[in-house]
Amino acid sequence: MGVLSRASYVVKSKINALLNRTEDPSETLDYSYEQMRDELQDVKEGIAELTTQKKRLEIQKRRLEKNVEKHNDQARDAVQQGRDDLARQALEKKKAKMSQIEELEGQIADLQQTQDGLVEKKDELQGRVEEFRTKKETMKARYEAAEASNSVSEAISGVGDEMGQTARSIERAEEQTEEMEARAEAMDELRDTGAFDDALSDKDQIDRELEQGRSDREVEAELETLKTDVSGESADGGEETSVAQPETEAESEADADVDVADEAVDAELEELKDEES
Repeated sequence: MGVLSRASYVVKSKINALLNRTEDPSETLDYSYEQMRDELQDVKEGIAELTTQKKRLEIQKRRLEKNVEKHNDQARDAVQQGRDDLARQALEKKKAKMSQIEELEGQIADLQQTQDGLVEKKDELQGRVEEFRTKKETMKARYEAAEASNSVSEAISGVGDEMGQTARSIERAEEQTEEMEARAEAMDELRDTGAFDDALSDKDQIDRELEQGRSDREVEAELETLKTDVSGESADGGEETSVAQPETEAESEADADVDVADEAVDAELEELKDEES
């Protein structure tokens, strides 16, 4: 198979698949059923028209039969009156009417035969229509059940278009999440190892180690100084506190007594001033 033939085959297959997907069997069955009903209605209308024509001929036949009886009575009356000429004319008209009646009877018989055939076909077609309607409803129910089952199966198995897109979206989201988590862990690891500091500094490894050693020695020296200062303050401060503490409390009590006495004197002086006034 050539390349063009293969491409043509693929295109035809895609088109047939698309047509099969877009065609709704339920609509096709309903359309066929309506066509059969239209044909049945046409047959019924044909039978009705044929029956109408037959009834017209039968009415015309009865009218001629009445004329035959009339001409027969005219001939009898003419014979009784001795008018053979009138009797002959009446009999000639009677014969003509009977010929017409015979011709009408043939036409009526033909119409009746055609009508019987149409009625038979109508009954057969009506039976087929009813049978097709039953099959149509059954096929529609089966198709709808199969369609629902197929939809459920696609939803469960995830082979449907929407489920496939959803699965691909979830897969992409998981990949992006894993990538972001990996980047975050890498950044944390670089930060913990000091890689960022190294990248921003122009010092090499020896400079950083020497600087760290100097910083450690300075911290130790300052710590020893603090320990010495704290030890000396503790020794001096303890003696002074034990001697001076009682004197401080006594002085506070004396100052408090003086303040109370001053307040009493001031109050008494104010009372004396009020009495003199």
